[in-house]
Amino acid sequence: MNVNSRCLTLNASFEPLTMVPVRRALRLVLDSKAELVEADEKRAVRSVRISLPRPLVIRLVRFIHVPRKFRRQVTNTFLFARDDYACQYCGRTQRQLRTRECLTRDHVVPLSQGGTNGWTNVVTSCSSCNIRKANRLPRECGMRLRSHPHEPHFVHLSWALRRLTPIQAKYIGMFYGADTLSELRRLG
Repeated sequence: MNVNSRCLTLNASFEPLTMVPVRRALRLVLDSKAELVEADEKRAVRSVRISLPRPLVIRLVRFIHVPRKFRRQVTNTFLFARDDYACQYCGRTQRQLRTRECLTRDHVVPLSQGGTNGWTNVVTSCSSCNIRKANRLPRECGMRLRSHPHEPHFVHLSWALRRLTPIQAKYIGMFYGADTLSELRRLG
């Protein structure tokens, strides 16, 4: 039994929050901070005194407030996931980059020209395109964006990097709808 596998954690409102290691999920259940919603009955987690089914989905007993500011932060991890890990200028993906190249964050309107670090002004760029563009607007150096930057729904960001089991995906679909679930599958 791999207790390092992941368990979907729901807020008290059934809002999907995060994935936690099975070991952490078990601790929350045993401490009465969470309840078991879905479990793999065939795969038990055993100790000297008890045997519990492996948790797949747990729900927190008390509601946890998640600030909107936290949900909207631009990080390279989420930025690259939003842009499908592809340069928004040349279209090359991480796998197609040469040895010394990497994906970077590019400000469409450079900070030096009054641009912001918000979702609508940053895109994924390979290091070569980012150097070529430098401190200019894309049109000033003959470059075009493949897609316009937008602020993604926070749930897309939160789940873009996680693999969901069918049971866990059911709860994402129940809370956010089938459209969100199909978008997450496209990102995965």
